[in-house]
Amino acid sequence: MARTKKGRAISGWLIVDKPAGITSTAVVNKVKWALSAQKAGHAGTLDPDATGVLAVALGEATKTIPYITDALKCYRFRVTLGAQTDTDDASGTVTATSDQRPTDAQIQAALQAFRGAISQVPPQYSAVKVDGDRAYDLAREGEVMDLAARPLWVESLTMPGRPDPDHVDLEMVCGKGGYVRSIARDLGLALGCLGHVAWLRRTWSGPFRAEDGVTMDQIEAEAKTDALDARLLPLELGLQDLPEFPATPEGAARLRNGNPGMVIAHADWGSEGWASLNGQAIAVGTYQGGELHPSRVFNR
Repeated sequence: MARTKKGRAISGWLIVDKPAGITSTAVVNKVKWALSAQKAGHAGTLDPDATGVLAVALGEATKTIPYITDALKCYRFRVTLGAQTDTDDASGTVTATSDQRPTDAQIQAALQAFRGAISQVPPQYSAVKVDGDRAYDLAREGEVMDLAARPLWVESLTMPGRPDPDHVDLEMVCGKGGYVRSIARDLGLALGCLGHVAWLRRTWSGPFRAEDGVTMDQIEAEAKTDALDARLLPLELGLQDLPEFPATPEGAARLRNGNPGMVIAHADWGSEGWASLNGQAIAVGTYQGGELHPSRVFNR
């Protein structure tokens, strides 16, 4: 006998302006409880000390998470110059210091090497898996790991301000898998002065903006009410980087059953997109000769 799922079968996105001092998983669990949702997940982890956009997907919207994690995202952060920490941020223990301080011109020149297609080594305290264990668990046990460099696309990296000689404010727009802490660490090494992240805020991720996010206090106050339900954004926002292919009514019926269905589109063979009926997403798949071959079907 199949086990009945607990909670409501609701779908959509709730955008949270995450505060410092809480994990991304804890935010998701709070949202899931507050909305009495059957299923929830987030599109991109923020470190506990980081703030800003945490996009929480509910129900069928969880099937669109990969398209948000693949989207560009923007970070504002401050780098403390003159000190390196074991975590590459302010929460760690200082492991080395330097009296050198670069000029603004030197910083601007050094930033060029961190734009475009780059490789970066994740921080020792990161969620990267090493032989089945998380790197941060091994680091806490005192193990020093030789982590492999990973590719990252950096769309832009600018210096909005320099509040004082010991700090520099940066803004980075990047793709999936970027570690801001690695940027701060490597920039400090390149400048010869060392560095770590003082604070970090994700201002936007794909279509979602921090200024549109709900606070944890609002989630608590509006838990289990229609007011919180009203804050849900449509599932379809997670698909905005894909082309929309309107389906015929017959095609939509076939797609809902997991079969190829007719869509109205002018697209290249094999193009990925999503089929809709009256603006509502039916499925994601590949376009082949007038039909969408589904890879994900939304059950609503």
